[in-house]
Formats: sequence, C-alpha cells, structure tokens
Amino acid sequence: MPNERRVAAVTGASSGIGLATAKLFADRGYAVYCLSRSAPPDGRLIHIKTDVTLEAEVEAAFKRIEAEQGRLDALVSNAGMGISGPVECASLADAKYQFDVNVFGLHLCARHGVPLMRKAGGGCIVAVSSVAALFGLPYQGFYSATKSALNALSQSLGLELAPFNIRVVTFMCGDTRTGFTDVRVKRGGGELYGKTVEASVALMEHDERNGMPPEAPARKIVRLAEAKNPKPLSTIGFKYKVLCALSKTMPMRVQYWLVRLLYVKKA
Repeated sequence: MPNERRVAAVTGASSGIGLATAKLFADRGYAVYCLSRSAPPDGRLIHIKTDVTLEAEVEAAFKRIEAEQGRLDALVSNAGMGISGPVECASLADAKYQFDVNVFGLHLCARHGVPLMRKAGGGCIVAVSSVAALFGLPYQGFYSATKSALNALSQSLGLELAPFNIRVVTFMCGDTRTGFTDVRVKRGGGELYGKTVEASVALMEHDERNGMPPEAPARKIVRLAEAKNPKPLSTIGFKYKVLCALSKTMPMRVQYWLVRLLYVKKA
C-alpha cells in the first residue's frame, strides 16, 4: 500500500529556523528528514548528512527518502550562510560559495525533490529568503544578492511547477535569534575601510541577537507549506511588512539614503 503519512524535508535543520521548522512538522505527524551537515538534537527527526553544495549528496538524500517513503509533500530550502565585508574586497571564492549555498542549494533540492512531489500528486516548496533581498545591505552585498536571486528563482520555479500542483513560496525572514549570527564569516576592509565594516556589521548583529525567536518564522513556514493557496512572497511581523511595502513605493534615492543612515556607521 502507498505511504499515506506526509513527508517533509528541511535543509539546514541542525539548528535555528530549520530545526524549529522540522520539529513543528514532526509535531504535526510528518516523517521529517533533516538534510544538514550536522545531526539535529531531536530523536524524532531523520538525519541525512547533506551538504547542499554537493549534488551527489543531495541526490543521494532524496533517493533515500524515495526508498523509505515513496513521496515528498513539503520541502523547506532553509540552508544558508553569510559572509560580511566590502564587495570590493570579497574574493571570488567567497562570493561563489554564498551563491552555491543560498541559491544553487535550492536548485539542487528542487532538481531531485520535485519528482517525489510529482509522485505524491503535489506539494509545496518553501524557499527561506530574507528582507535583505529587497535592500542591498552595506558590507553584506553578496548576501543581499543571493537572497534577491533566490526570490526571482523561486518565482520562476513556481510558475513552472504550477501545472503539477506543486506550490513554490518564498518566505522573507527578518532578524531572528539563531546561531547564524555567530557563524557568519567576517572579512575586513583593511586600511581602506578601517573600523567602519566592523561597526556596521556589529549593529546588524545586535538587531539579529535581539530579533524574534526561531519558532516564530518556523510557524509561518509550516503554515505556508500546508496552505492550499499561499501567497508567493511573504514575510512576518509588522515591521517587516512595512519594509516590504516601502521597498515597492519609496523612491530608490530615498531607500539608498535610509539604508546608509541606518547601517553605514563610522567607527
């Protein structure tokens, strides 16, 4: 008999938003697979050691899900990383690696996960993005670029998969208290930029450390995954909804001035 239990796969699920999301899926009776490099601290979750930048590992992970479950109902592409520092000073290797994790990780998971959703008769992919996609943040230029690209890629993917009853939604998260802040790779600007980079990034990290708990975006992600007709692009919290609205209506010159005022700090 075909498996009737719903199945979810969450990337980057060893901690933070990914772990909170995986736990909520498990609470709702899903068989939950955590595709991450480290194992999650919850015995209900099935860990498959996966680096989303390596196609062989991603392919093997979804083949195992197919062998054990025969279906996939929800895929949360949450794995992400950040490298701070001036665009001018960024190495090409750093820039490419951010895109490999934050953008091509979704591509590889969709490439190997969508056939399982099609077999199940449909499903939902949630791409975890950031409000940083809407504003080019200073000293996190490539992070903003990856999230902007993720938004566009998700929209294209959603249009293509709609005939197969597979929904694709993008969730733009705001400041959240997770280990992401502590593992950010920091590149300085040398004598050219002095302490400005450090001061500006410290301000952003202060906002992150005082942000919402990971359970808040996790609840939103699970609701989106289970909704019959979810919004293609959404965020959470009044502050971030206002920022999203302003990004559509505020002149670019004013946006540029505002972001500079908030985040370019002289040390």
